[in-house]
This record gives sequence, structure tokens and C-alpha cells, in this order.
Amino acid sequence: MPQSHRATSPFHATRARARRWGSGLLLVGMLGAGSAQAADLLDLNYRPLAGKTEVNLEKQYGGKVLLVVNTASKCGFTPQYEALEGLQTRYAARGFSVLGFPSNDFKGQEPGSEKEIQEFCTLTYGVKFPMFQKVQVTGTDATPLYQRLTAATGVAPGWNFHKYLLSRDGRVVAQFSSKVKPDDKELVAAIERELSVAPAKR
Repeated sequence: MPQSHRATSPFHATRARARRWGSGLLLVGMLGAGSAQAADLLDLNYRPLAGKTEVNLEKQYGGKVLLVVNTASKCGFTPQYEALEGLQTRYAARGFSVLGFPSNDFKGQEPGSEKEIQEFCTLTYGVKFPMFQKVQVTGTDATPLYQRLTAATGVAPGWNFHKYLLSRDGRVVAQFSSKVKPDDKELVAAIERELSVAPAKR
């Protein structure tokens, strides 16, 4: 079953503060991880969905605020695609992107081929945000990105549409369970807070 509504901070922070917003708890860490370590988190290659040529996430998306989401086409949370695309449309010009990673980890709810997934997302929800190859997101065979996200937060995805928020310098600053909708006020506030930080010179 999906995890309860919550968001937590990553890494072993040297200092942290907690704020209660609505029914959720968001922990925002003053993180101890340096920028070099943060950049390493994204230094991985993945194919765009149904594509052939890998892209390096750090080179392609470094310096942006990112919301990394494991997705599925046959899940009760699948309609979240629409609100995720809404976030992409609303904030892309300010240096934000959703990154979607289809996964069949939970009850076989993403059984299709990458081409089928791509067509479903485009035709049903008008998805234009970047989607990547189908991956495993839990367990010992989890794809390296999700191994790093899990290590950073201490929380692996408990279901489809778990969300990790990354700062411009590649730190995981929050995670949100599947039950937290993309337009939830806590999640939106967290995105806007990170977007308010000026990009570092690269």
C-alpha cells in the first residue's frame, strides 16, 4: 500500500528545521553534503523514454530544480500525470523540470513497452515533461539513481508516484509520498522556495 502523506529531508543533515503545513510534515535540512557530492547524484546516464541515445542527467539538468517521480500507467495515482505536466508548464521557464521514470515495481501496474507508455502518456495526459527508460526503483536491483535517492533520504518509494525534490545544486531537499498530489500546497511551496535560490555559476 502507499506510504502515508509525509515529506522528509535527505542525507544526515547537520542542522534541520521542521515545519507543519496542513496535514503534512516537511523537514527542510541545512544539508551537510557538499556540492561535489550533490552533483554526483545526477552524474548518471539514462535513455529518454523509447529513445536510443543516453543523456547524462547532470549535464542535461544540472542547475535546475527537479521533481523526480516513478510513474505507472495503471495505478490509482496515474491521473497525477496531469498535475505533474501542470507543474512543468508553470515553472519550466524558471528552471524547473519533472523527470519521470516508469516502473513496474508495484503490482505490475506498468506492464507496457516503452513505446506503449509513451503513447499513453502523450495521448491521455498530454505529457511533455522528460520521461526516461523503464526502470526498477526498489530493492537490490534498483537503478542507480533510485539507489542514490533512497540512500540520501532513507526512504525508498513505497508505491507509484513517489516524489523527490532536488535543489539547483543537486541535493535532495524533500520527498513526498504517492498520496501527495503534485498541486499540493506543501509541494508547490517547496518548489517555489527552491526556485527562489539563484542558480550557481557553472
